[in-house]
Amino acid sequence: MNLTFAELALQYKKTLLEDVLPFWQNHSLDEQEGGYFTCLNTQGQVYDTDKFIWLQNRQVWTFSMLYNQLSPDSDWLEVARLGANFLADKGRDSEGNWYFALNRAGEPLVQPYNIFSDCFAAMAFSQFALASQQDQAKAIALQAYNNVLRRQQDPKGPYNKCYPGTRPLKSLAVPMILANLTLEMAPLLDAAQLDQVLDQTVQEVMTDFLDAERGLLYEAVGPDGAHVDCFEGRLINPGHGIEAMWFLMDIGHRRGDTALIQQAVDGILKTLDWSWDPQYGGLFYFLDAEGHPPQQLEWDQKLWWVHLETLVALVMGYRLTGREECWRWYCKVHDYSWSHFADPGQEWFGYLNRAGQVHLQLKGGKWKGCFHVPRALFLCWQQFKQLSADQMLSS
Repeated sequence: MNLTFAELALQYKKTLLEDVLPFWQNHSLDEQEGGYFTCLNTQGQVYDTDKFIWLQNRQVWTFSMLYNQLSPDSDWLEVARLGANFLADKGRDSEGNWYFALNRAGEPLVQPYNIFSDCFAAMAFSQFALASQQDQAKAIALQAYNNVLRRQQDPKGPYNKCYPGTRPLKSLAVPMILANLTLEMAPLLDAAQLDQVLDQTVQEVMTDFLDAERGLLYEAVGPDGAHVDCFEGRLINPGHGIEAMWFLMDIGHRRGDTALIQQAVDGILKTLDWSWDPQYGGLFYFLDAEGHPPQQLEWDQKLWWVHLETLVALVMGYRLTGREECWRWYCKVHDYSWSHFADPGQEWFGYLNRAGQVHLQLKGGKWKGCFHVPRALFLCWQQFKQLSADQMLSS
């Protein structure tokens, strides 16, 4: 790759504004029932009308965030409003817990079986509150956030399948998403609560889930942070680990904590060294920490979000630290991602087989919506824009 920082900024900008956002604006809006279609084929045609709360809220967040941070485009606000109104009316049970899935009309299909629907609701409505200036949106965001805090030690509640007490495990997903969510909620929280939750999440991720000796983040550990020798306890999810590290870099940057930033970069580089496929390129989806066969049969697939979160982490790490290892890895992951996942003029593909061939002919589904691609494109654009400006000042 021989592009300048300015050329890279333009590449990310054009792909976001001319390819990816128009795809979702043209194909995903359900003007009849409200909310969004996310199950879209390569031509943008709807192949399933069920509505998954994670993805509904993520699309509200995306268009609200761009309205707030990029441009007060009234069309973007109306896209966000279409989802926010649908979700405010249909998305929760009588106790305020967010469902996992609804049918097209908004009738519940899947119970609120964990707190991640609540996490994305808090993210979505905090940004929508800023964009719309609606008090109701702010109240919904705070209610969902408090739900997450209340249930973080027992995220599945009555829907937990595990037999109590036999093999208690806690998941990296909870503190990592709470770190990012709390930064998202910052305008709505008082300073003391903000600092308390951030301190807690940084401590838990970097002490319990990061193996200091190996430099890898484990997906699940015992309640005291100890490794547990079982499928779940040996699981490494490279994408989650790398994404968690850029969340913590973001916290470190906002707090001026250079030690935390360097520690997070170390974790990213260790994870990349360990999880890059030496035969075909790209990052494995799941790995076993001891080299045993992973439980997940899709372990060797290459997924869009893993690579996009890695691009964000590497360009952020390079801008904040100047470490050449970040730039070398960025170029490697950039070349793989843009030559395999990107689809010129369209939304990106999501799922490749190990050899890098498109595995599923879809642009959206039950798990892939309007979130990872636009967020990563926006964040990388902003990082390269800053790097270009810094380069011009120093020349």
